[in-house]
Amino acid sequence: MDWENLNSIDEVITSLGKIIADAETNESTTGYFATLYQKVTMKVKQGIAEGFFEDGPRMEQLDIVFAQRYLAAYQAEQQQQASTASWQCAFDLSIAYWPIVLQHLMMGINAHINLDLGIAAATVCKGQNIQDLANDFKKINQILADLVQEVQDDLARIWPTLIWILKRTRKVDDFFIDFSMELARDGAWRFAEKLAALPAEEWASLIAARDEKIARKARIVSHPGKMLSFLLGIARLGERGRVSDKIIQLKAPADWLG
Repeated sequence: MDWENLNSIDEVITSLGKIIADAETNESTTGYFATLYQKVTMKVKQGIAEGFFEDGPRMEQLDIVFAQRYLAAYQAEQQQQASTASWQCAFDLSIAYWPIVLQHLMMGINAHINLDLGIAAATVCKGQNIQDLANDFKKINQILADLVQEVQDDLARIWPTLIWILKRTRKVDDFFIDFSMELARDGAWRFAEKLAALPAEEWASLIAARDEKIARKARIVSHPGKMLSFLLGIARLGERGRVSDKIIQLKAPADWLG
């Protein structure tokens, strides 16, 4: 995978497709996040084509730089090399039996949005005023917000009773509030602003501190408490099919049930 030399959003989509195909072949849960990420990337591509963003070429560059963070982490894991602590948490969870599809997806979101998005935004704006990106950053947030609903819709297709159980026990609100996508996106922008205000030689220490913080946040997903862990365990036993079957379901359009 030549992730370092991506030149277009189409190449990003193709690279994600390779990860998804490998995951289906190897029955790897890493394919869950890659599948939803590819869907979001396709939406960004559509937005660029339709003039949704103020600066389409800059948004494509942001998409490429953003994706390269994930692709680099994935490749490092495949080669048994060190990655960021945030991504390592996600990869460690990927080989465990008990986490449900939702937890795997949220671990990927945690690393990619909370850490990678801010770095990508600041990188694209090096030597420029990062505030010029603010409106388009908000617009990509609008697309990213769809990911949360898509996660829930996809989860309902895989095991429809899960959301009902969580709501009946009043645990679903706490779980999703603690892992709020809105807070994640706002935090990503503040982090990008902090990076952009620093000289490049000072980025490493700030990124390392952020990475450590986000890795701790991952415990909300991997260790959500005894009661919720018990309920998620019940949900895990109810998930139907192999990993590859679930990836196929995740790839299906939103009206899959209809």
